[in-house]
Amino acid sequence: MSFDEYCLEQYPSNDCFFYLWRNRPSVIIGLNQNAFAEVNLGYLEAHDIRLARRVTGGGAVYHDLQNLNYTFVGRGVSPEPMVSALRSLGVPAELTGRNDIYVGGRKVSGYARRVWRDREIIHGTLMYDVDLDTLAHALDVPGSKLAVKGIASVRSRVANLKDFLPQFSCLDALQAALQEILAAGDVQLPFEDFRREAVQRIADTKFSTWDWLYGQSREADLVRSGALACGTVEARLCLDRGILTGVEFGGDFLGALPASGLASRLTGVRFDRTALQERLDAAEVAQYFDGVGTQALLDLLTGA
Repeated sequence: MSFDEYCLEQYPSNDCFFYLWRNRPSVIIGLNQNAFAEVNLGYLEAHDIRLARRVTGGGAVYHDLQNLNYTFVGRGVSPEPMVSALRSLGVPAELTGRNDIYVGGRKVSGYARRVWRDREIIHGTLMYDVDLDTLAHALDVPGSKLAVKGIASVRSRVANLKDFLPQFSCLDALQAALQEILAAGDVQLPFEDFRREAVQRIADTKFSTWDWLYGQSREADLVRSGALACGTVEARLCLDRGILTGVEFGGDFLGALPASGLASRLTGVRFDRTALQERLDAAEVAQYFDGVGTQALLDLLTGA
């Protein structure tokens, strides 16, 4: 994401240019999305999947090393060159009005756009042999999503391009073919070490920070429920910009003190495991939920 922003805003080229790229398993959410409402954060943590937020709009997408990403930067860029390249390889790809590329009625790519001054960027996915089970789990949020202010992801029927490209033995071969078609003999642009260092600084100071990943999240109401040692507990959580603005507990559980007391102590806390654990440790959870420790309630609240 940092590399994309640098290329859009700082790379000194008056011509349109592109690059193809892959990364480790990750979920990328849109600029206006609520991370807590759109992503199964507990699943991501358990399976070592990264979370990132991009500077373009749209919905959440899952990447792994069997997904190929593309970026076009310049004036008047569009995803049409990628669609044309796929067609030249025998794939009946078509653009839809929802910023997607479809093949045979199923989505194989989603893309997003951002304008900066007189330039713009389009970046998108190409699912080649993505683990669709992991994709489904990563984007399946536990608990009911009652209301979200912002952009909700549109769930689509998806497909892998591998099913339409039997002539390629692996993604490396497809990537090389697309690179050759899209480049059409053009030269490769340099990217010097000082530019790499600048990209890393942007990543460290912006894209890797809690404020960017979670603090950008718009308002959302979530429900978490489960059977604990004290009985069934349901927690209704109101979030805004990654902060708990309201908490309500319900259920058939037993406890010495009213759970509303714990709810009030959680209001105003940042919604991450470390901050929640500090507050729960200080509150002595078992007073409100018989036989329940901090970790059990923490897992319920965070959807772990």
